[in-house]
Amino acid sequence: MRPAPRLQMTWGPHRPFAQPQRHGAIVRAASKAWESTVTGEEKSGHIATSESESILFFDNLFPLKLTYLLRRSWQSDRDLTDLLKRFDSSGGGLGTDPINLVKRAIPNDLPIKVTEILPRLKDGGAFVKFSHGSDVVPKDIETSLARSLEKNPLRPWFNPFRGVQAGLVKGVPWLEDLYRFPKSRVKVEFTGKDAGGEAVELSQETLYSLFRRYGKIAEITSQPSDSKTLPKYAYIDFARVRDAIMARNCLHGFLVDEGLGGGKIGTRLRLSYEQKVKPHNIWNWLTSHPRVVIPVVAALLAAITVAIFDPIREFFVKAHIQHSFRLSNNKFYRWIKSQTSDIFSSFGHKKADKAGFSAVWQHRRDLIEQIQTWLLESSDTFIVVQGPRGSGKKELVLDQSLKGRKNVLVIDCKPIIEARGESGTIKHLAAAVGYKPIFAFLNSISSMIDLAVQSTTGVKAGFSETLESQVVKILHTTAEALKEVSLAGRDKDGKDGDLSDDAYLEARPDKRAVVVIDNFLHKNEGSSLVYDKVAEWAAAMVQNNVAHVIFLTDDTSYSKSLSKAMPDRVFRQAALGDLSLDVAKKFIISRLEEDEIEKVREQSKEAEEKEDKPEQHQKPDLSELDSAIGILGGRLTDLEYLARRLKGGQSPQRAIEDIINQSATEIVKMYLLGGKDTVEGKKWSTEQAWYLIKALASHDALRYNEVLLSDTFASSTTPGAANGESALEGLTNAELVTVETYNGRPQTIRPGKPMFQAAFSLLLDDRVLRAKMDLALLKELTKVEAKVIEKAEGELALLGSLPKQPAQTGSRVSYLLEKLEGSQVKITKYEKEIAALKTVLKHNY
Repeated sequence: MRPAPRLQMTWGPHRPFAQPQRHGAIVRAASKAWESTVTGEEKSGHIATSESESILFFDNLFPLKLTYLLRRSWQSDRDLTDLLKRFDSSGGGLGTDPINLVKRAIPNDLPIKVTEILPRLKDGGAFVKFSHGSDVVPKDIETSLARSLEKNPLRPWFNPFRGVQAGLVKGVPWLEDLYRFPKSRVKVEFTGKDAGGEAVELSQETLYSLFRRYGKIAEITSQPSDSKTLPKYAYIDFARVRDAIMARNCLHGFLVDEGLGGGKIGTRLRLSYEQKVKPHNIWNWLTSHPRVVIPVVAALLAAITVAIFDPIREFFVKAHIQHSFRLSNNKFYRWIKSQTSDIFSSFGHKKADKAGFSAVWQHRRDLIEQIQTWLLESSDTFIVVQGPRGSGKKELVLDQSLKGRKNVLVIDCKPIIEARGESGTIKHLAAAVGYKPIFAFLNSISSMIDLAVQSTTGVKAGFSETLESQVVKILHTTAEALKEVSLAGRDKDGKDGDLSDDAYLEARPDKRAVVVIDNFLHKNEGSSLVYDKVAEWAAAMVQNNVAHVIFLTDDTSYSKSLSKAMPDRVFRQAALGDLSLDVAKKFIISRLEEDEIEKVREQSKEAEEKEDKPEQHQKPDLSELDSAIGILGGRLTDLEYLARRLKGGQSPQRAIEDIINQSATEIVKMYLLGGKDTVEGKKWSTEQAWYLIKALASHDALRYNEVLLSDTFASSTTPGAANGESALEGLTNAELVTVETYNGRPQTIRPGKPMFQAAFSLLLDDRVLRAKMDLALLKELTKVEAKVIEKAEGELALLGSLPKQPAQTGSRVSYLLEKLEGSQVKITKYEKEIAALKTVLKHNY
């Protein structure tokens, strides 16, 4: 607030303010310039007085609510005073002008002459400076004025229950225009008479006698005895704010002499308003009981979150399942597309691509119809479509079996499992089901808050949620949305109107939504939590007849995971294998024919524009196609890759050579020479992978148990690869090999892809690579035999330490010696082979 300039106001016509008195009474001037200022003489903040002048403070001249206006764009008290004066002179007659109010408050018989008025809107009153004769005591003026106001009270319109009061200013008032507004509490500081002088802390009795005359005192609080704050102080709490205003303006700067307890030199009082801190009992209790409050707050936050966000999230999940926001479902968009089909015909490659699969789908027609039949039956079990990666599982289910079906939810486990951290997992799972809004980043912040609270209070706050709880929450919301979607087409007025929701869903399996869980058990190592929760949720969906669930998986051991969720059910299984050679050939030829038709169409358009004859397109040579497909096999993705190479102009033989070379390079990088990072955290070793590569290069299939009994799998020295069955399972998941089952048990081992056998043979033709890997394999076998010898020697040493050699130990000693000899013979053989392999490595690049 900026200080205002000195405000001068002169009233006329001039009239006597007091009649002449006898005995030398002072007569008021008939005319006088009444002046009003805000910050005192020359903005010093004080009022200068002479020996014959004193100051009175009149209270209750202005409403205290006007102090809020002083926080706005008003320059000073003067502006508001002028407004009040104009309002009063406009005919209202309310007496809001300070001069008029003071005139009415001062009786005419007082022997004083008013010389200056200083309005204080912030304090709701005004200072009045007056002069008096030498024989007039200011105390008597205060007493007479108080009696007059008590006898003839002057009650302003804004406060009819309290009249105007006046008090003699005993101290040195401070006229400031700071943002310090009146409060009921006054802080009294005890300072010396002069700067740096000694001061005495007044007692509560002394303070009471000084301040009680200005109003009811509620409490007096002295400075704590152990406080070292200077100057010393005390708090006086008045019952009313206006009493505190009167005391502060009358006693600020008052010098307490020795007679009143102010010491020999005297103690000066410095008064200021103080904000009274109200006791927050509820807040204090909450902060002092964190072990109770924090869990309750966490529960309330969770309840509020559920009440607000869960309906929103369920709405978005339903929209995601029903494809409500998909542009292709919009009627206007479909109309525009139908009207402009000829314009976008040149962008119809996807249609041609789908047509290329007609031979594949015709070959698998029985499987497609079988899945469609299962979806029409009311059975509470899973549908599992298993096949190697690239066999076309997703296309078969989504594009064929579920073609034209509404309300299909696809959950791809691959991005969920490959996500970094728990936040990434939650984010991708929520995106898969349309669950939003999701605040995944807050989980780490909540975890830190929870840890801080637990370390300070010893109680877990519960702000953070575990990965399991968040996954369950998302899946629960999805289940509710799926049920509403499945019930959306129900006609309550029809024949199904009398059925309950559960009975309707059981009776109408064709109306249920379909959930497709793709890439189930992808990278299953260390990700069992997500898969277990998804399997349990899927089991609840089919058992409660909410939705059909179809699992798409590459893993042949899927039954172990799914049986945990549904141990008493038999799954409906559909196995996809590689295409037969005839179907594979038809697929490639159809893709080439589509490409040829497309090229002829483009050339015809260009020829029409140039008015030339279209060039004759050279057809690819397919004479070697049969042999190429025989090597490549019937894996759908490999056939697609071959077709793209043939479209590029390569011959089948050249294309198959490039594919095999590329596959061999990937095998070396992923399974053989990738370093420690390749097998770190895996359940298999490089030596085990090479053993299978070497064996499958010359055999179409291997006996499962025969491989388990080999030294490489039965006695591996690599940490984590000691269990042969786990090693084979890990290599199967890594897609190096495929394990075929018979009556539920593993029977044979084949290459992960049909063309891998040719790639394995190519790797064996590399003398250096073969020598390097055989050397590593022989070194491991040597370690295995060395452990056998060490164990036998240890037992022989134990038997030899006996004081007498019992006859019963003879056969055991002979057995150990024979075992030791056999292992030593193997080590000698291995070392000779190792020496030969080292020679190969030394003399070949």
